[in-house]
Amino acid sequence: MDKAEVRKMMRERKRAVSPEEKLARSRTIMQRLEHTPDFAAARVVLLYWSMSDEVQTHGFVERWYREKTLLLPCVQGDDLVLRQYTGAECMVSGEQFGIGEPAGEEWTDLAAVQLIAVPGVAFDSAGNRMGRGRGFYDRLLKSTPNAVKIGLAYDFQMLDAIPTEPHDVKMDRVLTDVPTETTEDWDK
Repeated sequence: MDKAEVRKMMRERKRAVSPEEKLARSRTIMQRLEHTPDFAAARVVLLYWSMSDEVQTHGFVERWYREKTLLLPCVQGDDLVLRQYTGAECMVSGEQFGIGEPAGEEWTDLAAVQLIAVPGVAFDSAGNRMGRGRGFYDRLLKSTPNAVKIGLAYDFQMLDAIPTEPHDVKMDRVLTDVPTETTEDWDK
């Protein structure tokens, strides 16, 4: 399958899952993230403010922003810039997609980011990620060399293999709502 076919298939799979089921699955995924040694150790974490078809992060962001420095991406032209989440009152509608973004100063110390939770359209077991096609995350991930990159996905977003290109950045691991050998110990 080419990227357009994978994206179409994933849109159909996501539409088949109710909002309530997506939220329940998202809670499981976010609990798994919370129990990773990487999240426990990280002081500066880049999350994302989820769109309705992505693993839901809003409650997780709200839960953790007082204990860790939580950054969210903001679309600026063809790139993502980072800003710190300081509570619901800091959120504004983003410039291109209407996704919530924090207002305030840009976070420029990319080397300080220790963990990045990354959304995606599809992932594979080799850590490959397919996004929405504009390359926002690939460009950002290349500029955060010290960060552990964890993809967040519903189990049905995992494929045996996805088409990749040389500029694509692999994830260090992908967490889903179904345990794997490498994640089942975190659930205990």
